Amino acid sequence: MIAAQDLQTDFLQEGYARLLDTDLEDFEGRNGKLGKGKKGKKTLGEKLKGSEVRGRVNGHHQENDMENLSLFEIIKLGKSATQSVVDDWIESYKTDRDPALLELINFFIHCSGCKGVCVSEMFRHMQNSEIIRKMTEEFDEDSGDYPLAMAGPVWKKFKLSLCEFIAVLVRQCQYSIIYDEYMMDTVISLLTGLSDSQVRAFRHTSTLAAMKLMTALVNVALNLSINLDNTQRQYETERNKSIGKRANERLELLLQKRKELQENQDEIENMMNAIFKGVFIHRYRDVIAEIRVVCIEEIGMWMKMYSEAFLNDSYLKYVGWTMYDKQGEVRLKCLTALQGLYYSRELNARLELFTSRFKDRIVSMTLDKEYDVAVQAVKLLTLALQSNDEVLTAEDCESVYHLVYSAHRPVAVAAGEFLYKKLFSHHGPEDEGRPRRGRQCLNANLIRTTVLFFLESELHEHGAYLVDSLWDCASELLKDWESMISLLLDEPYPGEEALTDAQEAALIEIMLCAVRQTCECHPPIGRGPGKRVLTAKEKKTQLDDRTKITETFAVALPLLLAKYSVDPEKVTNLLQFPQYFDLEIYTTGRLEKHLDALLRQVRDVVEKHTEKDVLEACSMTFHALCNEDFTIYNRVDIVRSQILDEQVDKFHRLLEDILQEGEEPDEDDAYQVLSTLKRITAFHNAHDLTKWDLFTSNYKLLNSGLQNGDMPEQIVAHALQCTHYVILWHLAKVSEGSASKDDMVLLRRQVRAFCMMCQRYLNSISTVVKEQAFTILCDALLIFSYQIVASGREALEPLVFSPDASLQSELLNFILDHVFVDQDEDSSTDDEADKIEALHRRRNLLAAFCKLIIYNVVDMKTGADIFKQYMRYYNDYGDIIKETMSKARQIDKIQCAKTLILSLQQLFNEMLSDLGCNFDRSASAFCGIKELARRFSLTFGLDQVKTREAIAMLHKDGIEFAFKEPSPQGEGGPPLNLAFLDILSEFSSKLLRQDKKTVHLYLERFMTFQMALQRDDCWLPLISYRNSLQVGADDDTLSVISGMSSRSSARSRRSKQPAASKRKLPEGTCESSCSSSDVSMWVNREQSGPHTPVMMSSPHIVSTVLRDTKKLCPEQGYMGVYSMSNETQHTPLQQPRRGSGLMEDDEEPIVEDVMMSSEERLDDLNEGMDFETMDIDLPPSKNRRERSELKPDYFDPASIMDDSVLNVSMF
Repeated sequence: MIAAQDLQTDFLQEGYARLLDTDLEDFEGRNGKLGKGKKGKKTLGEKLKGSEVRGRVNGHHQENDMENLSLFEIIKLGKSATQSVVDDWIESYKTDRDPALLELINFFIHCSGCKGVCVSEMFRHMQNSEIIRKMTEEFDEDSGDYPLAMAGPVWKKFKLSLCEFIAVLVRQCQYSIIYDEYMMDTVISLLTGLSDSQVRAFRHTSTLAAMKLMTALVNVALNLSINLDNTQRQYETERNKSIGKRANERLELLLQKRKELQENQDEIENMMNAIFKGVFIHRYRDVIAEIRVVCIEEIGMWMKMYSEAFLNDSYLKYVGWTMYDKQGEVRLKCLTALQGLYYSRELNARLELFTSRFKDRIVSMTLDKEYDVAVQAVKLLTLALQSNDEVLTAEDCESVYHLVYSAHRPVAVAAGEFLYKKLFSHHGPEDEGRPRRGRQCLNANLIRTTVLFFLESELHEHGAYLVDSLWDCASELLKDWESMISLLLDEPYPGEEALTDAQEAALIEIMLCAVRQTCECHPPIGRGPGKRVLTAKEKKTQLDDRTKITETFAVALPLLLAKYSVDPEKVTNLLQFPQYFDLEIYTTGRLEKHLDALLRQVRDVVEKHTEKDVLEACSMTFHALCNEDFTIYNRVDIVRSQILDEQVDKFHRLLEDILQEGEEPDEDDAYQVLSTLKRITAFHNAHDLTKWDLFTSNYKLLNSGLQNGDMPEQIVAHALQCTHYVILWHLAKVSEGSASKDDMVLLRRQVRAFCMMCQRYLNSISTVVKEQAFTILCDALLIFSYQIVASGREALEPLVFSPDASLQSELLNFILDHVFVDQDEDSSTDDEADKIEALHRRRNLLAAFCKLIIYNVVDMKTGADIFKQYMRYYNDYGDIIKETMSKARQIDKIQCAKTLILSLQQLFNEMLSDLGCNFDRSASAFCGIKELARRFSLTFGLDQVKTREAIAMLHKDGIEFAFKEPSPQGEGGPPLNLAFLDILSEFSSKLLRQDKKTVHLYLERFMTFQMALQRDDCWLPLISYRNSLQVGADDDTLSVISGMSSRSSARSRRSKQPAASKRKLPEGTCESSCSSSDVSMWVNREQSGPHTPVMMSSPHIVSTVLRDTKKLCPEQGYMGVYSMSNETQHTPLQQPRRGSGLMEDDEEPIVEDVMMSSEERLDDLNEGMDFETMDIDLPPSKNRRERSELKPDYFDPASIMDDSVLNVSMF
């Protein structure tokens, strides 16, 4: 047995030195002599003396004209069987081992991506460290790719072939060559040296090879152990025979064989100990996650293959420690390695100490941020639960149970399997005699357990998620409709506890969710990718299940509705079952009487209930049953028409009574009108009721409410909604093309009248009515905007209705008064749930208005009042406002930019009115406007060419605003809005180089000679803004030529300054492609009065211009990761005609590089980043005494370990 504390340290060859300066010291005899001293071994200088590298000239490869290929190329091509390749190499090794071994060494070097070759001369006269250093010098540093890191099927296959080659090599050499103290010693020495290289390719490749070599040796050691046990047993059997029957020669042979096997096992143990200590101990904590993954994957294999030697705490602790790794792929590999151990009940008994020590960590990993890790953690706990039901406490199980409601389906499914194993898979002796059907069957008891679990999950009320989580492991239970119906309808047996009201409601919800999952065959909304294409087998199963559901519930549903007809929650769920019926079964199965019973029950529910959910469920039930493709349509349509006739006649009668009285309706009349209107509105949502002419009645009711002001708010709200449905159904009829001109005129008149009615209700004293009117009005304006004529619907153009300025203003004021309010101001309720609901309503109102902006229904300028609230209400509405800005920019970049600058101007004016003209620019209000401008600037992205005109127009409007108002101090003082230039400077970085010159020239037109000479504090915004326009104005570092040259390599870019050079475009090109620049058409230069005098260059004020690099946080708009194209995008800029605009002085337009290279951009963005690191001292290993020899230049423990690993102790 191999014990970690007995690892041998005398394996590696004398004179072996590490390549790294950080690991040159001899590690506790780590570089001592290898082997047991049976034979003297050649030193590296004596090896291969006089030998040369030989090609492959025999065997399979010669026959296929591959004798000139190296071993690496043969493995890479993968055209030869690995067994044949290994046999050829073994044959050449037996013929002359030095060239064959040199070929194997070059094979590992080439597998690392190194093009260097180790020749025999180097091998004879150089140490391993010198050879590795020489290969390092010949490594291609310009490319970070190497075979194991390359993508594609070729390199993926190469990795598998490399691993297979090592395994086959050891297997074929296990009886002789690996014990010659030459081949294995040399290979292990080389791989150990390469694994300590600072070159990632060497380290990764050699670690993989060493770990696979170790795995192969473990397999050999396992075979030796088995043979040794068999030999020992044979020896004992022979020795226990009587003297007359005992064969002494056989005893001697067995004794000699046992001694030989023991010696071989000792040598294999020495090799494994050397690899483990020389490679694994160092590399399982490597800074590269892929290397750590290799180590953990292989140690899991060792513990599973040779559990007698490796499945102990001395090796398990490495897996336990690595579960705290910061990289998800490493944590994932730890869990998969442990699953192979926990799967076996025999091995499970040896994991008790490990489980008790690291159980809490595994339980916490069920909440890992990497979903794959969380899934495997739950699966590992499920395996642990199978072996020992008591290994997890109730608290541990509770932490897993709630994951069945996770939005990530794999996690939820794994948690569902855990729940099923824990609660449902234990059957006692009393369960054997249970009947197969009815309330007392086994499934009925399990269904009760499911219901109880669902009710105890107080934090969640999502039955669909619970059903989906259990679907893969308990679908048969969830499809036992008969047992569920029996629990609801049958009377309990004597001594049996009946279901409570809450349990019955929960069971009906679970039953509905199971039916939906069965018929739709996809996870619920919010979990999973949605619908998928079903296979033929799945389709057949779906049809069979749907038939069974129809046959079962067609009979039971009327009985269930009759029993629970007064319970709104239960009735709402029960009425959803017909949506999943196969209606043909009613006819083929002769179930018409059950259909009549169902229609009677639904009609009874409509008459009894006024709840919105119940009535909408009734409406959808009739919608599902009224299918003209089935023969039951007439039967259902008659009942539906009867219900609607009764309700409409009742509504007209009640409305007429109320309008004739002219007084405020009493409570009984109001209740009758409201309940009737609720039923009509619910049915009108799914059914066409245009033949009953409900528009006139509702309009009269709404008009009466406006005139008298005494109409209850709920009646008005439902009347608005019902009228909206009337118009939409009318529009649907007209859109079909069968409507007459009179219908079109009528609809047009109704739309305008209804919109005016909604506008008048915006001033209602009732919040419910105002919000309903606003939402419906926004929807109507959007529906009847110019979008209605798209897709070939030009005939509907007369229906287009555009809001006038007064209506737009009223809608905007409604948003400002009812949406942008603080939580403290909205003191209508103190309940947290009510506050969340109120916020949800306000978000819907804002979204309704923002849709009008992005679809160009209202003037985009109205968005300025919305955009200026971006920072103040970022937590509540930030996502909506940001998306609105993005969509508005797609519609019209320039108008969107003008709207953004307008919002900043409005905030600036508000600040002046509050603080006065002599405000402090360090005030929070001013800093808030600057921060908002910075956020606006970030929304323009990195492509300056696309946003060129928009940014230019933004600066133009900002400059004009800054100089618009004269100085309150009289002549010679700064303009009133001059400080706005400080805000405008936030957008200077978005200007192209030549546009900065243009903007600067435009700025000078508003300045006087005296302004340029001012240096007082009140003029600092002007100085700062001018400097922001001058920075980079004479610099061509972003030109195409210098930009392309700067991409040659990171080293050359950092060491050399790009030369500043201007490139002129050919005249013809400029004239043809640059003649219509929008930037140059801002303003006609000749319209300004006297020519601006020559300006003196203002000095750069460090405090106002060169700001310190900020530490960018995600919430501050850090944009450090972008997918950037490496190719320079050449976009010809439009050159203006001379004398036509501000760019007339820019005689040498330069084609700008659209964006900086990704490395330059990331360097700029990360310049101010401060990545905190921590030093973690892992507990000392029994096999590793001088851990301090691992220097942080190639291993940073903080990069892979969590804080929690600090508390990990030795076993």
